[in-house]
Amino acid sequence: MSRVAVVGAGLAGLACAHRLLTTTRHDVVVFEASDRVGGYLRTSRQAGYLVESGPNGFLNNVPETLALVRELDLDSELLPSQDQARRRFVFRDGRLRPLPGTAGAFLRSDLLSARAKLRIAAEPFAQKRPDGDETIHAFATRRLGAEAADILVDPMVSGIFAGDARQLSLRASFPKMWELEQAHGSLFRALLARRRAVKASGAPVGSPLGKLTAFRNGIETLPRALDSALGHRVRARTRVAGLSQTSSEWTLALDTGESLHADHIVLAASPAAAANLIAVLEPSLAKTLVQIPSAPIAVIALGFDAESLRHPLDGFGFLVPRGQGPRILGALWESSVYAGRADEGQALIRVMAGGAHDPGFVSLGDDEAIGLVRRDLQVTMGVTAEPQMAQVIRHHEGIPQYTVGHLDRVAAIDAALARLPGLHLTGHGYGGVGINSVIANARALADRLVS
Repeated sequence: MSRVAVVGAGLAGLACAHRLLTTTRHDVVVFEASDRVGGYLRTSRQAGYLVESGPNGFLNNVPETLALVRELDLDSELLPSQDQARRRFVFRDGRLRPLPGTAGAFLRSDLLSARAKLRIAAEPFAQKRPDGDETIHAFATRRLGAEAADILVDPMVSGIFAGDARQLSLRASFPKMWELEQAHGSLFRALLARRRAVKASGAPVGSPLGKLTAFRNGIETLPRALDSALGHRVRARTRVAGLSQTSSEWTLALDTGESLHADHIVLAASPAAAANLIAVLEPSLAKTLVQIPSAPIAVIALGFDAESLRHPLDGFGFLVPRGQGPRILGALWESSVYAGRADEGQALIRVMAGGAHDPGFVSLGDDEAIGLVRRDLQVTMGVTAEPQMAQVIRHHEGIPQYTVGHLDRVAAIDAALARLPGLHLTGHGYGGVGINSVIANARALADRLVS
């Protein structure tokens, strides 16, 4: 029987270990330095509000995530987002403007200028992709025009990655978008091809690709269930201090003074943490890992008396393009996205700030951070009421950034791992930052270990 040691009990490590446990006879153990599992997936309750520290859900169209939910018997706990959450807004020129969802709404919208709309209409005639890795902003400017890139695409990238669209690689960050251009030569032609395929399948034209979904008691339901299923195999408050390799096995040195031998080691930590562990063993691999940066981000949760808000929370929330005045990246209207996120008569807003555009925000004290956020909510939403609850959550390491050259770095990492049989990496630092990607990649790694 082979032993697999997983370092890190975030979602990636737990999902990989669970897959191994349920499909093989591997002896699995998971080490977590902190006193809790789940990484950024953390849910808390405070004064009648349910607050997420990180992601608040996932799209329910990825089979690996749904399979894991079924295996954990969590189907009855799933909570789809409310229909009004499909409405999204962008703050521009002093007010919130709805993001158009149809061609007719796009034509009537004042979010973009007439010139920008004409430029988007010319997308099928855009210049061909240049050689080399292209940034998201360069791609959007080339295909849609500079105004759309600045007002629509850059804030969307901030909302997903807390990143800078002028630095992130399109192919690494949005591979499906890259593939659509590769296959069809145009985003419009790709859209028409999808509509034809949907129509041929009998599904309603314009049917959604997936619905944002969470759990009734918060997203931490998932890592808690994984922790329960793995039981004694998860060792919290146990830090792996070092790794060494012989011809036949790996040895983990633990901060408890113990040594543990394993046939395989899965590093399910951040690239920086993985680099620290293998710096002595494989310096070139560690050097590549530390070239994957991260963007620090702060989450500020504010709870209000619903009647005190001037702006109706009639959607998912809003994003703020750079240069529009407010410092925040955007806000999620949590109590409108999911039922039960606030008690009756209360409203919960979760604000994102910092990221690649403003990394210093996470270093602000609570009072200053809350004050800045309240000022920006007054500018964007007209909110002047005193919050009933305020909480600041900081992620200093934050979200990995797939900057230009990321795929080359991942290839170099894979080549280095080929020289270290039995050592594996997984997590959101390499092939997708969302819950669905993390689960799919972790389960795929477990299946490769089995085979």
